[in-house]
Amino acid sequence: MEHMQIRMAMIDDLDAITSVEADCFPPAEAATKEEFARRIKAYGTHFWLLCEKGYEGEKLIAFVDGMVTDKKDLTDEMYENAELHDEGGAWQMIFGVSTLPAYRRNGYAEKLIRYVINDARAQDRTGIVLTCKESLIHYYEKFGFQKEGISESVHGGVTWYQMRLTF
Repeated sequence: MEHMQIRMAMIDDLDAITSVEADCFPPAEAATKEEFARRIKAYGTHFWLLCEKGYEGEKLIAFVDGMVTDKKDLTDEMYENAELHDEGGAWQMIFGVSTLPAYRRNGYAEKLIRYVINDARAQDRTGIVLTCKESLIHYYEKFGFQKEGISESVHGGVTWYQMRLTF
């Protein structure tokens, strides 16, 4: 992983981010290019990219993004309304953990999640909240996230489970 770099998203990354998202989620669940543009503008410092450095430049292989808020639970409105971001908020939300399929099972998402956890701790957040599908509950539990039950989210017509890591 020495040729990997974690950095914050910039608007120039929009096409790459949208492409990775489309490779990771079905259309009903994937964020749009316009939504990502609003997210980067509203909270680019909470939009972490894992890039592979090579001879031909940089390739985005994974990212994690999410706003900060004082609201305790992740809601569907947060996905759609980046302006709800509150830099002084207690909770770091995670809207997505996206890794290109060809790069999965190499520890890249784990590296990125641990980086996000460290950032949120360093920023004195109360903790991190995310939602995931049932099959990923055990994955997030290894980072210390606790399952809180089925989320109110109906995003993409899927059942989501809310997970919380409290510092």
